[in-house]
Amino acid sequence: MSATPSPYIDNPCIDSQRLWSSLMDMARIGPSPNGGSRRLALSDDDIAGRRQLLAWTDALNCEWRTDQAGNLFIRRPGRDDSLAPVGIGSHLDTQPLGGRFDGILGVLAGLEIFRTLEEAGITTRRPLELIVWTNEEGSRFAPAMGGSGVYSGRLSLEAFRAARDRADMPLGQALDQSGFQGTLTRDDLPLGAYLELHIEQGPVLEHKALPIGVVSGVQGLRWYDITFTGDSAHAGPTPMRYRRDPLMAATAFIEAMRSTVLEDPEGVSRLTVGDFQVAEPSRNVIPGTVTLQVDIRHTDEASLAELDQRLRAHVASAAEREGVTAHIEELWHMPVTRFDTTLVDDLSAAARSHGLDPFTMMSGAGHDAVNLSYVTPTAMLFIPCREGISHNEREYAEPEHCALGTQVLCDAVLRAASRP
Repeated sequence: MSATPSPYIDNPCIDSQRLWSSLMDMARIGPSPNGGSRRLALSDDDIAGRRQLLAWTDALNCEWRTDQAGNLFIRRPGRDDSLAPVGIGSHLDTQPLGGRFDGILGVLAGLEIFRTLEEAGITTRRPLELIVWTNEEGSRFAPAMGGSGVYSGRLSLEAFRAARDRADMPLGQALDQSGFQGTLTRDDLPLGAYLELHIEQGPVLEHKALPIGVVSGVQGLRWYDITFTGDSAHAGPTPMRYRRDPLMAATAFIEAMRSTVLEDPEGVSRLTVGDFQVAEPSRNVIPGTVTLQVDIRHTDEASLAELDQRLRAHVASAAEREGVTAHIEELWHMPVTRFDTTLVDDLSAAARSHGLDPFTMMSGAGHDAVNLSYVTPTAMLFIPCREGISHNEREYAEPEHCALGTQVLCDAVLRAASRP
């Protein structure tokens, strides 16, 4: 069964059944216990997934190359190969107990576009590159989005290769053993544009009963480790008014910061306390040290900076109230990303051609497209995932949504690849 024919003249129709079969075939590589996927970056299963993709593209007479970060570039020639190609892609690595669609959909949608164009005998003006980015998830080697970080120059190759997994293996060693370590750089593999299809990884599209979302950018974020330090003491003999309790300071900070975020009239501010550690915890001992891992996000950079200032003020106030000291270490600042308006318009026009009123949204999660946006025009397209669940074995996307997203992506790729 094929998707609804594209109304663009000469634009071919993708094969939805073939796309779904490819998704399910890839899911058989590195299956997790409960129907998900486990292909950690540069593991044997991740490498097997790449080799399966290459086996599929071998039939299309495509050339493949890798760069210094092991990013895989599969080229479909154009009528004018002197023009920089349009890139389509995402990642094949997963979380330890991940799903079958996060990243994988973007790669296999690109494969389906290549197959469809081959069957239709269409050669685009610009060449196309199907790209698999290395270590997007960061679940084996931190940081996340490492391969695209190296490509974009936002992460050094040295730092990328030096990352270690829990078994203390350097990423560089795993890459060298994988067979995908290359010597090329971005100068050898320039892109004229980049488009990425992805599941939303959130509930907005499903709640609005929308089959696609055109992504205009990505929320900015800041990550912190916040440590409150007081005096550890016996719970019984120490009166409340004499205590220097860092846990009370931590909870006061959390409640104050939560109130700040909830004051946002547009509801786009985000606060997450991902970890809360009491050093040497014991039921009848006042804690001496408490450490929090905190994530804040916003769609506006100035508002994100204001959240940062409010966070620091709340930490200082809570520490003063409880008579403890506080230390804030900012680990990461990813500014708000705005995608290329021409490519956003291409995706919107493709959506309209299928009778859809394009819904424009910001992404709440980081993607390789964030790094790409620093070096080439970039945009993204989302489809819903059931209950907004991702990074989970229950992750699921409807076949018809996968097909529609791939068709809209195909139409937008053809528009972008036709430009001189």
